Amino acid sequence: MTSSIFDRAQTSARFIRERINAEVDVAVVLGSGLGAFAETLENKTIVPYEEIPDFARSTVEGHSGRLVVGALPGTSINVAVMQGRFHYYEGYSLDEVTLPIRAFGAMGVKKLALTNAAGGVNQGFRAGDLMLISDHINLMSISPLRGKHDNRLGARFPDMTEVYSKEYRRIAKEAAAELNIRLIEGVYLSLQGPNYETPAEIRMMRLLGADAVGMSTVPEAIVARQMGMKTLGISLITNAAAGLEETEINHAEVMEMGQRVSNQFCELLTKIIVRM
Repeated sequence: MTSSIFDRAQTSARFIRERINAEVDVAVVLGSGLGAFAETLENKTIVPYEEIPDFARSTVEGHSGRLVVGALPGTSINVAVMQGRFHYYEGYSLDEVTLPIRAFGAMGVKKLALTNAAGGVNQGFRAGDLMLISDHINLMSISPLRGKHDNRLGARFPDMTEVYSKEYRRIAKEAAAELNIRLIEGVYLSLQGPNYETPAEIRMMRLLGADAVGMSTVPEAIVARQMGMKTLGISLITNAAAGLEETEINHAEVMEMGQRVSNQFCELLTKIIVRM
């Protein structure tokens, strides 16, 4: 008999606790090309996903596929960092995609930072911008909460008025201003992928009010909201979306942009987490 998602999350959480032997203050999910943040942690414990019960495998370039737990430099703040995530387009169910978030919740983690690489739908955005996610539009056509409900996971009908914490957004803006980093704010739209969008689809998204588009983050944010976790979301705008420029979009471009902004991204995220 297949165990419930609640039980699987508990099993994963127990394993992680035993391996790290420390309380985690903040959990972080790193998107494509943003894995360098995990390397900045001190006194690291590294656990490959394949060793964690019920964790899926990262199959996408730029997602190292390991959990890195350590302290922010010069602090006692312990951070659990997913160096790569799982995607619906890889063939995983949304239960599998969001299991790590449920495991963090089972560990008692209440603070979450979700990051991703995204295409810029807003014509005022430029490659290399960091976008603070104020809200999202779920066009994946499916919710991670679909299916038989388990009260232990949270409310059946969780409110989505404030998925991304206003307090964390304020903290992020203040940190960016102090570091003189351009941090714009906008709405993230999520699709199933893995193909990139057509120019016609991008025009539609702009009419719907989207500023950036990607293939992740939203299922994790919905689950975190159900579990009562406070969430910060940041997108790296790696390219202009289809139809806004003459060049074709490719994943290598995404990876390259992540490397280019790595230092300022790490600096900003560190400063935000200290204040979270």
